[in-house]
Amino acid sequence: MQRLITPLLLGAVSLAAHAEQFTLSSPEIKVNATIKDEQVFNGFGCSGKNISPALEWKNPPKGSKSFALLVHDPDAPTGGAGWWHWVVANIPADVNKLEGGAGTADGARLPKGAIQVTTDFGSQGWGGPCPPVGDKPHRYNFTLHALKVEKLDLPANANASLAGFMINANSIGKTTLTGLYGRK
Repeated sequence: MQRLITPLLLGAVSLAAHAEQFTLSSPEIKVNATIKDEQVFNGFGCSGKNISPALEWKNPPKGSKSFALLVHDPDAPTGGAGWWHWVVANIPADVNKLEGGAGTADGARLPKGAIQVTTDFGSQGWGGPCPPVGDKPHRYNFTLHALKVEKLDLPANANASLAGFMINANSIGKTTLTGLYGRK
């Protein structure tokens, strides 16, 4: 009897752990699928609408005191640095989503207390995909971190790399959603 119960209990524990996995999803961006023109940058030869996607997360780790979002293109031809498209920090712990269009430059549509950091476009707010013509489709990694602090003490002129360093130093868990985009 003991031999039968143990595998059943282990299976139940495994299912329970899987059911509580920290996840990030979006109605606009499907896993490893092409990002829609609505999210694509408007400039540098791209003619998208540059609207940040809606994002929602579930089952953050216990002890999460805030969240931070990093959106990065590791395939950008920058000599290895990639390209930062959006960085949002100090998202309160009681928030579990960002509405579509929340990435305006002024941050007015972000949850109260959340801040944006200057991206590689040289400004704050969402900057959508716009890879070079002819490159293979680039990966756009939306990584949400659960943080052990309520607020990151970022200087007003912080860049994405400094914010990323501080986010990673305070992360207690993360989840990533990847979309793709290329131009012919």
